[in-house]
Amino acid sequence: MKKTLITGITGQDGSYLAELLLSKGYEVHGVIRRSSSINTRRIEHLSHSARLDITHDPTQVGERLYLHVADLTDASSLNYVMRTVRPDEVYHLAAQSQVRVSFDIPEYTGNATALGTLRLLDAMRDAGLDHTKFYQASSSEMFGKAQEIPQKETTPFYPRSPYGVAKLFAFWTAKNYREAYNLFICNGILFNHESPRRGETFVTRKITRGLANIIAGSQDKIYLGNLEAKRDWGYAPDFVEAMYLMMQAQKPDDYVIATGETHSIREFLDEAFGLAGLDWKKYIEIDNRLFRPTEADILLGDASKAKRELGWEPKVKFKELVRIMVEADCKAVGVTLKKAN
Repeated sequence: MKKTLITGITGQDGSYLAELLLSKGYEVHGVIRRSSSINTRRIEHLSHSARLDITHDPTQVGERLYLHVADLTDASSLNYVMRTVRPDEVYHLAAQSQVRVSFDIPEYTGNATALGTLRLLDAMRDAGLDHTKFYQASSSEMFGKAQEIPQKETTPFYPRSPYGVAKLFAFWTAKNYREAYNLFICNGILFNHESPRRGETFVTRKITRGLANIIAGSQDKIYLGNLEAKRDWGYAPDFVEAMYLMMQAQKPDDYVIATGETHSIREFLDEAFGLAGLDWKKYIEIDNRLFRPTEADILLGDASKAKRELGWEPKVKFKELVRIMVEADCKAVGVTLKKAN
C-alpha cells in the first residue's frame, strides 16, 4: 500500500486530494497546525467522528487516514513527521495563500510559503527518502505582470505580490533540488481553481456565499476591490486530478494547469447573480482597502503540455463552476435558487 503525506490537508485542495488518494487505496497522512480552534471541517466526512480534535501525534482519524501536528515554520516538526511517515509521495499544498494578505504580512508569507518548502525538502533528504516523489504547489501568481498571453511553462515570471515572490522561491528551490539531488519533484503551476470548499475570504466564494446570504435576507452588501482583474478559473477537483497524474508520470517535470479561458470578476458577478435573476450592481460596494498595491491584471493559462503528456483536460468550465458554487452556498444557508422570469 502506498503512503502519501499531504501538507495543507484541511484546505480546499488537500481535502479533495485526500478523497482521491483514499479512493485509490493509499494510506493518507496529513499535516495540520496546532491551533486553539479546530479547522478540520473539510475532511470531517472522511473521519470516524464529526469532530477531529487531534490530541497527540500521529492520530488515526479514519480508515487509512492519519493526522500529524507540524508547522512549516518549524523544521524539527517537519523532520519528525517525515521520518515517522516515510511516505512514497509528498504533496506540498500548505502555504500562506492569501495574495492581498501577503502585502500585510510579507515576512510570515516568505517564512511559511518560501522557506517552508525548503524546510520540507530538506526534511525529506535528511530522512534519506531519495525515492520519495514530491509535488510542489506552484501558482499562476508567479506570472503576475504577464509577459505573454497565454502563459505556459516557458513564460518568464514577473510576480506582483509577496505571495507570488514566495511561490517563485519555492518553485526554483524545488527545481534546483530535482536537478541537484536527482529527486522526483514536480511543480504544478496551477491557475485559479475554486469550489464550494474555497475559503470564504477568496473573491469567488465571497461572491457566492454573499449572494446566498442576500437571497436569504441576512446580508445587504458584498464589499469587493478590483472588478476588472481577469483570471483563469477552474474546478478544484479537476486540478487535484492533475496533481496525481504528474506524480504517476515516468519522469518529473513542471506543468501549467488551467482551463484556457479568462474571465473578469465583473463577469463572475454577472454569471452568479444572473442565476438568481438579480442585478449585482445593487448589492456590490467597492472598498479601496481591498485593492492590491500591485495587481496581476490578466492570467490565462495554456495547459497543452499537460494534455499532451499527462492526458489531462479540465472537465468543468466557467459557467458550470459558478453554478456549482452558487447552488452549494444556497443549499448551505437553506435557500432555494429560483431565477426570476
